[in-house]
Amino acid sequence: MNLISKLPGPLLVFLGACCLSFGGLIVKSFEGATLWQILFWRQFFFIIAVSIFLISTYKKEIFKVIYKSGIPGLFGGIVLGCGFSSYVFAMYNTTVANTNFIIQTQVIFLALFGYIFLKEKVTSVTLASIILAISGVLLILGSTLSPGQMSGNIVAFIMPISFAVLILVVRKYPTIDMIPLQLIAGVIAMLIGYIISSKITVSTHDLLLGFLAGFFQIGFGFILITIGARTTPSAMVGIIMLTEAVFGPLWAWIFANENPPILVILGGCIIILAVFLQFFSKLEKVKKI
Repeated sequence: MNLISKLPGPLLVFLGACCLSFGGLIVKSFEGATLWQILFWRQFFFIIAVSIFLISTYKKEIFKVIYKSGIPGLFGGIVLGCGFSSYVFAMYNTTVANTNFIIQTQVIFLALFGYIFLKEKVTSVTLASIILAISGVLLILGSTLSPGQMSGNIVAFIMPISFAVLILVVRKYPTIDMIPLQLIAGVIAMLIGYIISSKITVSTHDLLLGFLAGFFQIGFGFILITIGARTTPSAMVGIIMLTEAVFGPLWAWIFANENPPILVILGGCIIILAVFLQFFSKLEKVKKI
């Protein structure tokens, strides 16, 4: 872990985003596992990855660190756990492209929630970004007429909303350590999968995919991003994270023959443009300070 922490922050964020980009492909590759079985095993192995990191980082202080996160950490963990669950549901029921593009609206939700709860000013650029993002989302939803995909699209919005709420919690309580919070989120999502699923027994093939998804895809992904974000400007983190939105549909197209309609691609490009506008606006503010 010491070797990882010595790498440049932007590189770690990029590697983390690359790990996350394989999420849709892995979910689409399960053979017989149900949605909730996938969620259970994905989070089971994610918990193992985060636990190993916590033990190697904090050693005997691990329980103290978890306890210090307090109510904000518990609340943030529950919110992120719901986000984890919605991600799997969305990837299972709609296309990888739809889910990845909708997730990018997290920046827009963050701006809206910041205005509502933190009284942060909404600039003309932010307003333009919101209008652009809504236009892109409408194109994506309008291209999806089947009830199954529509439910996946709608549930996909829980992920960016939960992320925006999580960031607001961290802003309100900046001393919260994000790694223990992720452990709580993993436990919450795993319990959701266990309670709803009638059984958790899956084939060896699907168990291996669960291991890849939980330990490497989101386990390593979130840990790398968390460490890299400590030394990387927030605007740059957001732009680098767009790698997930670009690579995710690409992997699904190459390896799973998933071809999104042209309207989805167009809507996704509009959303990414809106995100770029918002991030560059914030970057300019930082330079002026």
